[in-house]
Amino acid sequence: MSRTELIDVIDTLRQEETPQETEALRRVDAERKRLTERRRFWRVLRGTVSTLIVVAAIAVLLATLLLPVLQVSGDSMNPTLQDRDVILLVKTDDWKTGDLCGFYWQNKLLLKRIIGGPGDVISIDTKGVVSVNGEVLDEPYVDELALGECDIEFPYQVPESRYFVMGDHRVTSIDSRSTVIGCVEKSQIVGKVFLRVWPLSGFSLIH
Repeated sequence: MSRTELIDVIDTLRQEETPQETEALRRVDAERKRLTERRRFWRVLRGTVSTLIVVAAIAVLLATLLLPVLQVSGDSMNPTLQDRDVILLVKTDDWKTGDLCGFYWQNKLLLKRIIGGPGDVISIDTKGVVSVNGEVLDEPYVDELALGECDIEFPYQVPESRYFVMGDHRVTSIDSRSTVIGCVEKSQIVGKVFLRVWPLSGFSLIH
C-alpha cells in the first residue's frame, strides 16, 4: 500500500469513528509509520555503505601511492625497528644520509638505512666505524658497530643513481657491504619509513 493510499484510508475512517474504526485507524497509522521508518533505514544504510566504499578506496589509494604499509620481518634493523612492527612509509625523491628506506630486492621488500648517495665515497674500518667522504658518520641508532658481512673493498664510491644502505644491526644485516645485495637503485626504493603504528605501545615517529 502506497503512502497516498494510506492517507486516503485515514481520512475516510476519521469521518465516522467507532471504537472498532479507531483501532483500525491506529493500526493503519502504525503501518504508515513502519513503512516510513523502513524507507529511512534503507536510505541511511545506502548512504553508510557508499561512504565506507569511498573511504576504503581512498585508503587503498593512499597505501598504494603515498603511504605504503609494511610489517617488519627479522632483526636487521634492531634496535630501531623490531620484528613484526608495523610501519608506514611515505613516497619521496628527497633522500639523505640517515634516512630509513624500504626497497625491493628479488621480489622482497627490505628495510635499511641510507649511508651514502650517488658519488659518495664510503669507508668502513675493521671495527665497523663508517666514514662518508672522509668524515666519520655519527650513528646513535647503532648499538654495536661491526664490519659484518662484507666482501667489497674500501674506499668504495657509490655508483650513479644508487644508494649505499646498511641495517642498524650491523652484525647480522646483509646489505650494501655485500655484493649479494649491493647498492640500491633509486627505482627500487618504495618510500621513507616515518611512522611506527604497531604495537600501540611503540607508536612513534621513526628517525
